[in-house]
Amino acid sequence: MTDLDACKRTPFYDNHIAEGARIVPFVGWAMPVQYSGIMAEHKAVRESVGLFDVSHMGEFLVEGPGAEAFLQRMTTNDVAALDVGQAQYTVALLPEGGIVDDLLVYKRAASRYLVCVNAGRLDADWEWFSSNHSAADDCTLVNASDDFAQLAIQGRNAEAVLQKLTGLDLSAVEFYRLVEGELAGVQCIIPRTGYTGEDGFEVFCAPEHADRVWTAIREAGQEFGLVPVGLGARDTLRLEAKYCLYGNDIDTTTTPLEARLGWITKFDKGDFIGRDALVAQKEARVRRFLAGFELKGRGIARPGATVFVDDQAVSEVTSGTMSPSLGRAIGLCYLPRRHSRPGTAFEIEIRGRRVPAEVVKTPFYKRPY
Repeated sequence: MTDLDACKRTPFYDNHIAEGARIVPFVGWAMPVQYSGIMAEHKAVRESVGLFDVSHMGEFLVEGPGAEAFLQRMTTNDVAALDVGQAQYTVALLPEGGIVDDLLVYKRAASRYLVCVNAGRLDADWEWFSSNHSAADDCTLVNASDDFAQLAIQGRNAEAVLQKLTGLDLSAVEFYRLVEGELAGVQCIIPRTGYTGEDGFEVFCAPEHADRVWTAIREAGQEFGLVPVGLGARDTLRLEAKYCLYGNDIDTTTTPLEARLGWITKFDKGDFIGRDALVAQKEARVRRFLAGFELKGRGIARPGATVFVDDQAVSEVTSGTMSPSLGRAIGLCYLPRRHSRPGTAFEIEIRGRRVPAEVVKTPFYKRPY
């Protein structure tokens, strides 16, 4: 038995094989890393539209009169500020302030929420949420991960592709809003969210309808040059947009304040798990920050490369690649507070030599439309 044989398969696995994808193990799933090639797939998303299988992500359902209060306690952002049909990026914390996971919370109706979690954190997240949930919360908590297939359609032509397949007015769906209804004759949840820095949507449907939805989107996207996109381009796209990757840029040893996620940390909403630790960290002044950088010498700074400030090793690169859009080597790392401002010079060790780097403003890429 190979590593792939032991991996779970998404409802779109046969579609990936038919498309000629190269399949690799990824957090226990057999996932496509590329089809036509990372550069071509990245370019297609930046210039038109691409299709991603993200069914490996997990989904929790939180429903009932106490759902809002439960999620307020479990996450840092202000769930009470959500309207019906709105989505919210947030994190769940340990009492010490470390990040359990970064999440998306969708408010589908009054007292009815869908929480999307990272595939590699599904078991840990479920243990954390369920261990902090009781009958006193007056809401149900269900791990519904097996009940959803999920696709992401990303790029400036995403709306035009999907609009062919539904009677819903997708132009009326604002960023981080969602609608529910039929797409390709299948009941779906359709939020305007994504992980690429482009416009786009994500589509949740029942697994038994996965092939129908995939096929319909592929056909509707032909005139726009829509291509399937694998994990390789998903990573280069998200890094250009400076979206954090759990396990690399954030984890239980990092806080949202250090990761520059203070904008989703709402201290004035009331108590939440980890709040006291963050208040103490804020009062003592945060000592390090996640910073974006560009290499000023030759090479690519891969995750794990040692970061030097004033000839002292201070951290490691958390994410790094050659940016297909910019043609420059970029990445993320944690730097001491006073060295984390744009324009600050430092060094990264690559293959035994130190290469100059510079802190830059992020995101590295902003869509031009």
